[in-house]
Amino acid sequence: MRAEQNSINIEAHLGRIALFNGLDSDHMALIARTAREIRCKKGDILFYRGDPSNGFHIVIYGRVKLFFTSTQGIEKVVQIMEPGHSFGEAVMFLDKPHVVSAQALNDTLLLHVPKAAIFAELEGDPQFGRKMLAGLAMRMHQLMLDVESYSLLSGKQRIIGYLLHEIPEADQHRDDVVIELPVTKGVIASRLSLTQEHFSRILHELSSLGLIEVDGKSIHIPCVAHLAAELK
Repeated sequence: MRAEQNSINIEAHLGRIALFNGLDSDHMALIARTAREIRCKKGDILFYRGDPSNGFHIVIYGRVKLFFTSTQGIEKVVQIMEPGHSFGEAVMFLDKPHVVSAQALNDTLLLHVPKAAIFAELEGDPQFGRKMLAGLAMRMHQLMLDVESYSLLSGKQRIIGYLLHEIPEADQHRDDVVIELPVTKGVIASRLSLTQEHFSRILHELSSLGLIEVDGKSIHIPCVAHLAAELK
């Protein structure tokens, strides 16, 4: 993993992130000057649980998994951060160490925005503070939905829900849709709180029902409506 300063147009990338929409050019330039670029190779650890936090990260491209490992050595994937997502804001505000570890799932480009720059912006722009709160609230809402899913939905329903979520919006009502799993099946299984064996058995079950066809990371869905009907 290596960090670089200003080898890309950081200001332009920040401008595409919802959190920074509406910032005037002077404030955007100030944050951009303090942000640094971090390039990770697939498998690189960005930080470990317990490491100090002095800012937050934004994914420009690639994917990052947030995870922790139990005392028994079992890994649990908490979230998969996609391009445009940010993470680490909560522990930054709490002045606490990281509660999860972060690892690049692909070759990844991130921006690290230091705490001092965010705190300075918060003091001068209440609207920016509201955006930060909205982002944290959305993250909490998603975590609550995850808890509901793990508690109330079967493994089969969780996997179908995941596959449907991966279908581009324009293809939701089409037949013969093919999606490419963005990460390994093991990572997806952990994200859905399933063992990899259980995940594979459910994929096999869905295949035997004619609802999907699996070819490595490619999932062919002959009829999206028929697959969605299995959620009811």
